[in-house]
Amino acid sequence: MPDSQTSPDILRYKVSQYMKRTVTIMHESSLIPSACAQMQKHRSDEIIVTNSIGEPVGIVTDEDILRKVGEQHARSSRTRIEDIMSFPLVSIHHNYSLKDALDKMRKNRIRKLAVLSDSNIVIGIIFQHTIVELIQGSIVRNKKPSSVKSILWNLGSVTQFAGLLMLIPALVSTFMLEVQVAAGIFMMATTLLALGFSLNSYGEKYPLSLRAMTILVFSSFVILVLVGTIPYMYISPYGEMSFVDEFSNSLFSSSAAFTTAGISLFATPETLPQSFTFFRGFTQFVGGLSFIYLIMTVFYPENKLHNMRGFISGATPNLRELFATITIVFSIYTVIIASMFWMFGSENMIDNFSLAFSTISTGGFLPNSNMFSEIEIGGEIVLIIGMILGTLPFGFHYGLIRTKFLSVKLGREVTVYLLMLSGAIILFSVLYGVDSMSSVITVVATSTTAGFQVVDMSMLDATPKIFLTLLMIIGGCGFSTAGGVKIFRILNLYDLRKLLSPSGWKKGFVNDKNEIATTLLIFALFPTLPLVAALYLSSEGYDFYDSYFETIGAITTSGMGSGILGIDLDPVGKIIASFLMILGRLEIILVIFMFVPKLIRQKHE
Repeated sequence: MPDSQTSPDILRYKVSQYMKRTVTIMHESSLIPSACAQMQKHRSDEIIVTNSIGEPVGIVTDEDILRKVGEQHARSSRTRIEDIMSFPLVSIHHNYSLKDALDKMRKNRIRKLAVLSDSNIVIGIIFQHTIVELIQGSIVRNKKPSSVKSILWNLGSVTQFAGLLMLIPALVSTFMLEVQVAAGIFMMATTLLALGFSLNSYGEKYPLSLRAMTILVFSSFVILVLVGTIPYMYISPYGEMSFVDEFSNSLFSSSAAFTTAGISLFATPETLPQSFTFFRGFTQFVGGLSFIYLIMTVFYPENKLHNMRGFISGATPNLRELFATITIVFSIYTVIIASMFWMFGSENMIDNFSLAFSTISTGGFLPNSNMFSEIEIGGEIVLIIGMILGTLPFGFHYGLIRTKFLSVKLGREVTVYLLMLSGAIILFSVLYGVDSMSSVITVVATSTTAGFQVVDMSMLDATPKIFLTLLMIIGGCGFSTAGGVKIFRILNLYDLRKLLSPSGWKKGFVNDKNEIATTLLIFALFPTLPLVAALYLSSEGYDFYDSYFETIGAITTSGMGSGILGIDLDPVGKIIASFLMILGRLEIILVIFMFVPKLIRQKHE
């Protein structure tokens, strides 16, 4: 379509040019389970219903199934689609214009129309949002917006929101009269706010392309980590050192916090100001909850958020509601966990909240090096449960609240993960031979990528280290606070077998191929990128395998290690490790999408 065309010109185009041609059609007597299976198979949200002579008589959507079956508690195994369909079917002839289609949708207060051929056979579906996006796209093309300016405006909004979030630990520091800490965090917050307003002024508010969205998320995280160095450099908790050393230490600490890697440069964190340990835990909580996606759901209407489904697993019909629910649920989890730590012996509530933030975000920062002895076995059980909750998919927690969205796919992923975790605990106990609680905490902290260490990793033999390395690479469930390759990608490999069959690749959906291609890339990059970093560390005199073990801990955001990635590491090594942690938090996937945007899963309609 020429750039010079305006929205009225577009509305004169025929419906047949922009309709979705793949249509799922079923007989009115079909049962709900069969309809759901066909919708999943064809990746459609609707089914055209026909009568006994093949005439289209109605339509059933996924919303009809969720609302009329889920909420009314009807027995789906005995419910036919004719019982829940919308009728009569509102349709339009394929030669009619998009304006005619839009007028008909408005008149009938619907968002999609069945498209009929000359012989009144359903040949497609036209969606309201398709027409709206064409109009908006025409306006955008005529204005010739800059993708750079679009990114800048959205980046400004993200950084402003991040600045507001950082006011929470700043106020805690102020309330505790720890003036230096409060000043450092306030400086970070005001820098984010000022940067946000500046970016808004240089940018322009336009919709983002898929590639622009990946650049936005990646840039947001990098800016957050960089600005996050301000409190560390202002407080200067490392002692006297050069600017280069202080910056590399601060960058490393900020990366370990926001990426939830949890690798600490402080052997005795109890010597730090308490509000500063709260700040460190809070930043892990913010990073673990993928706050950037949360912010984007605030600024974007729901019909514009479908592109984000390419970045996450366990997608649900309403992303805005999911993120709002998860934020509330995880905040409640934090309060409960902190309260339980208090009940089991830790009387310092600031430390309790700091540890609770790190636990539920699978972060791994300890506010006190003696914390485990304070909370004893009851607190350790709470810690284990909190880490597991953090590694379960956000969609699973959401599904527990909104049960109709608790999908079979999510349930399978959680089941596989819990079975793997149980087997790993038993196997590690045999390999290492320590007491059962230490084995459980070590395996759970490794698998969830929380990184809490209760055993000396430098004393481990090769076999248990290899075992823990595999657990770190596998990681937790998809779209959770955990790192690693993720369980859902391992399950995706099952589809590879189908696509590699003689006719599978030709018949396979584009989305299937894209997901598997992305999965294979992730499986290749997660073990190989740390290899490069390990080679650098070994050139500095460190043992190669120990170096590889620690760099795996960085990219999987588990933080497990024997002390190489510590305060004595040179600045270059710390910067390399910081980059690995950022890549790991973004699962490497955003960097891939920046260069190969076609791999992003999309819902084609």
